[in-house]
Amino acid sequence: MEAYDSIKKRKSIRGFKDEPIKKEILKKIIEAARNSPSYANTQPWEMVIIGGTKIKELTSELLKLEKERVSACPDIPFPHTWPREMEKRLKEHGVRRFDALGIDHNNKEEKEKLRLMNYKFYGAPYAIFLFMDESLGEWSLFDMGLFTQNLILAANSLGVGSCIQASVTQFAKEIKRFLHIPPNKKLVVCISIGYPDPEAEINTYRSRKKDLDEFVYWFE
Repeated sequence: MEAYDSIKKRKSIRGFKDEPIKKEILKKIIEAARNSPSYANTQPWEMVIIGGTKIKELTSELLKLEKERVSACPDIPFPHTWPREMEKRLKEHGVRRFDALGIDHNNKEEKEKLRLMNYKFYGAPYAIFLFMDESLGEWSLFDMGLFTQNLILAANSLGVGSCIQASVTQFAKEIKRFLHIPPNKKLVVCISIGYPDPEAEINTYRSRKKDLDEFVYWFE
C-alpha cells in the first residue's frame, strides 16, 4: 500500500482476529516508526509490547481495578473541557458510533459493555505501551505523537490494524508496576494492535473528519 493510500484508508480498529502477528512483522513496523523525526534527534520514545498470557493477565488486572472503581490517575492528564465546536464533534462522534452498532443511547448496559472493551484491548493479540521520561516536556510529547502516528501507519501498510487508547492510561501507576517500569517514566499511550476482524460490526464505523475549508486558511 502506498503511503498516501495508507494514510487515507487508516481507521481505528476495535475488533481483531484471534491471530498472532509474526515477530518479524512487528519488528518491521517498529523499524519504520523509529525513523520518526524528533526535536534535535532526542528520540524520547520507550516501548513495551505484551501478548500471550501477559496481555490476558493485564486484562484481568485492569477489569479488577475498574470494578473496584480505583481512582483514575493518568501520567498525561485527560482534558475535561473543550472549545464549543470540539465538544460538538465529540458528542456527535459518540452518538454516531452507538447508532452504527445499533445501541440505544439509553441502554446503559450495552454502553458499559462497549466501554469495558478498552480494558480487553478489543481482543487484540498485542498491546503496545509507549513511555517517556518524566523530565521531558511538551516538545517530547509532540515527538511521541509523531512516533505513534508513524507506528500505526506502518502497521496499516502491512495489513495490521490498531487502536490508540487513552482510557487504559488512567491506571498508569498500576500498569507500570505490572510491567516493572520505573515510576519516573510517564505512560503516554497504549496501542492495541492486530489483524482486523472483517466480521466485527464495530469495524464498520468510521469517524467523520472535518472538511478542508473548516481548518485550512490560504494567504497568497
